[in-house]
Amino acid sequence: MRFSHLQQWLEWLESGSAARIELGLERVREVFGRLGHGAPEWPVITVAGTNGKGSCVAMLEAVLRSAGYRVAAYTSPHLIRYNERVRVAAMDVQDAVLCSAFERVDKARGEVPLTYFEFGTLAAIDHFMTARPDVVILEVGLGGRLDACNILDADVALVTRIGLDHQQWLGPDRETIGREKAGIFRAGKPAVCGDPEPPASIAAEAQRLGAPLYQMGTAFHLRSAPPGWEWWCAARRRTALPLPSLPGMHQIHNAAAVLMVLELLNERLPVGQGAIRRGLMEAHVAGRCQVLPGPVETILDVAHNPQAAAALADFLERRPCAGNTHAVLGMLEDKETAGFVSALRDRVTAWYVGGIAAPRGLSGRALAARLEAVGLVPKAVEADVAAACDAATAAAQPGDRIVVCGSFFSVAAILSRSV
Repeated sequence: MRFSHLQQWLEWLESGSAARIELGLERVREVFGRLGHGAPEWPVITVAGTNGKGSCVAMLEAVLRSAGYRVAAYTSPHLIRYNERVRVAAMDVQDAVLCSAFERVDKARGEVPLTYFEFGTLAAIDHFMTARPDVVILEVGLGGRLDACNILDADVALVTRIGLDHQQWLGPDRETIGREKAGIFRAGKPAVCGDPEPPASIAAEAQRLGAPLYQMGTAFHLRSAPPGWEWWCAARRRTALPLPSLPGMHQIHNAAAVLMVLELLNERLPVGQGAIRRGLMEAHVAGRCQVLPGPVETILDVAHNPQAAAALADFLERRPCAGNTHAVLGMLEDKETAGFVSALRDRVTAWYVGGIAAPRGLSGRALAARLEAVGLVPKAVEADVAAACDAATAAAQPGDRIVVCGSFFSVAAILSRSV
């Protein structure tokens, strides 16, 4: 074995050529073939989209588990531990399991180069092949068409909301990005779109590929029915649904798309109303409008693009604060900072910025300059997000709140303190 400890594997993958981003399926398919696995015997749900992927995976996982199924899920990125990415039966896999899977992938690849994400995706799928799941949920890492998760054919493909992010890899506009996301669709296999205002490329690509498309607002619908909501499609109506445990009104739209996916899998994986209710109320994913209570409330959200910032702003508006809102911000250099802070500026009293010590991470000074370019002067500029949060905490009074956002790294910096 190349390494005996998970941390050694991760440090090796994070260094050198494996750390790059390189889209394409040829190398991944080659190595997957060498691993010797046949077609999976379990249904595959693949989830792509700009925003909402992690939340949809969490709800799918929770509902299917409530129905008694053994669910395997692969997500990214992680917040604290790499193991979060690979779950079976609601449990993160152990270090030894990952090390064994990494070793099998390493031996199979020979001289074929793989990126960090490709290596991890192959290791996760390799483990799932022997983990006896009833269903596997794959969250696309970047795009869809050329993402490593796309080596498996989706029995149902879900595309969530489409926004502007990763344009340097996916294209300059929603139409181009939508086309890349729809690359997870398969001929004759149902595809669900949970974006209420999707780019036309989603339907066009579904038609080109021969995938029947189930579009929110056309094939399935939702409406508010206090204290809950209702959902219906041509075959079924579900009433008296509880609001999702995941906070934010946008989560109802995510839940509606999840219910359509479950409906399309109903013959293979029947799910009753009770399991749906329990799953919606039990689903949890860290860093999505996550509230840490206290005299000064802290809200953690991994939002890092303008569309996600708008959803966070809506959440803040619907959750009134008696005092001031202190925003702690850390971002990567390729993110649309101006659009992000513009979506939040009416909800924020003061900004505190910190650097991110990661590839593509902005320094505190560089991020402050971006805010100043749109007329926002940070109250504090720190070397890292944790220090920026400390500055916000020192300034906050009882009744105020602190909002940490801008990146998975920003939220991880705060969550890691309690681990």
